[in-house]
Amino acid sequence: MAGLYDELLVLLHGIWSRRWIALAVAWGVCMLGWLGVSLIPNGYESKARVYVNTQSLLEDKIGITQVQSQQDLDRVRQTLLSAKNLEKVVRGTDLAQTISGPRDVAGKITTLREHITVLAQADPSMIDISATSADSGLSDGANARIAQQVVQKLIDIFQEENLTGGRTETRQSLAFLDQQIAGRGKQLEAADKRRVEFAQRYAGVLPGAGTISQRMDAARLEINNIDAQLVQAQSALSAMNGQLAGTPATLPGVAVGGGASPLTQAQAELAAMRARGWTASHPDVIAAQRQVDNLRRQGGANGAAAAGTPNPAYLSIKSMQAERAATVQALSTRKAQLQADLNTMTAHQIDEPGVASEQEKLDRDYAALQTQYDKLLADREEIRLRGDVKTETGAVQFSVLQPASLPTAPAAPNRPLLLLGVLILGIGAGIGVAFAIGQLKGTFPTAARLERAVGIPVAGSITQVASTAQVALDKQRMKWFAGASGGLAALCLLLIVVEFIQRGTA
Repeated sequence: MAGLYDELLVLLHGIWSRRWIALAVAWGVCMLGWLGVSLIPNGYESKARVYVNTQSLLEDKIGITQVQSQQDLDRVRQTLLSAKNLEKVVRGTDLAQTISGPRDVAGKITTLREHITVLAQADPSMIDISATSADSGLSDGANARIAQQVVQKLIDIFQEENLTGGRTETRQSLAFLDQQIAGRGKQLEAADKRRVEFAQRYAGVLPGAGTISQRMDAARLEINNIDAQLVQAQSALSAMNGQLAGTPATLPGVAVGGGASPLTQAQAELAAMRARGWTASHPDVIAAQRQVDNLRRQGGANGAAAAGTPNPAYLSIKSMQAERAATVQALSTRKAQLQADLNTMTAHQIDEPGVASEQEKLDRDYAALQTQYDKLLADREEIRLRGDVKTETGAVQFSVLQPASLPTAPAAPNRPLLLLGVLILGIGAGIGVAFAIGQLKGTFPTAARLERAVGIPVAGSITQVASTAQVALDKQRMKWFAGASGGLAALCLLLIVVEFIQRGTA
């Protein structure tokens, strides 16, 4: 630890012995640094805050949500710093007095883009707009006014983009959609005309509507349905035929005394049972049939003759049987017709396969064009309604919470801090130069260091003895050094005071 302390003392002694070199380097670095700081132009920053209200009840009712309005707001924020808008800023402020041609305008636009900031706060409805002007060719007052004018012009453009930009975009969108709708309409008419001409040219080959494949599929499906209906109708007809076969066409004559004979009553009851749909295996039908058979045998044995009368049940069953037969005939005829058409279309499809494929292509193209045309009409109506809502209800409303401020003090650079930093840098540079010179010169401040360097023991050392005149001269030189060092610090303090005075009078 003692050795380290000795080394530190030796280092400090070497620097102190070259203090005038360190002071000269510090003065030189500080003067150059302070000159550079003075050449940095002042930058004046103007700020403004805008509140944007994007809420609209009517928009929510018709399906235009808050997200869409926020997207519009983001679009305006992104295009605010476009070259077109920045050119408006240049020509609408005092910057127009500093341009002489298109090249100057391009340069001003590039500078403005670097010194303009548009930020959204945590609440996306709050937007901060700031601009900085630091033109070395202008005075501080001119830079402050230009910064304020730039921010105010940006606010004006911001409002213009939202109030009129939506209407312009709506008009452009509607014009584009009208053009597309007109083009699709002509294509749709041409496609329909080709379909009509094709149908007329192959009228005998392609009966009905739809493609051949569609009509063939429809015919097969209908034939299957008719087959199912035909099976049911034939079953019903067979049941009617069975009932008709078991029902007598006439009934026996009326008995003496005007009352119905037992045979007539039994036959009437049997006919009523069959009319209700009871089969021959039904117990009541079997019993009634036995009774009728017994009465007939008894009547034959007695030689009684019965006069025949029409049987109402027979007539009813006959009518139902005729209706079932007509249904079967109609279904059979329809099936035969569909089968004939199916055979005809199959034959044409085999003989002329190109006709079917051409018809399918025409129908497919027409359907695609019709879908596109309908979608364009729906999009046009939606955009028109959206534009009307935004125009009439004012979907985006502005409120300037903080107008563009006129800066009274430069925002950059921070000269007091820079001046102090140059002073510290100059002192450090002087100390560093003195230390480097001490390391380069081959002197030995102590006997121990000389002994380590040559490897030979050193017998002793002689202490320097200064005369009275030398001591007085050293004291005078110390005063000069203290004055020069204090002057450097005082000059830095003076420059800082002057900077604050200039800020107060800007």
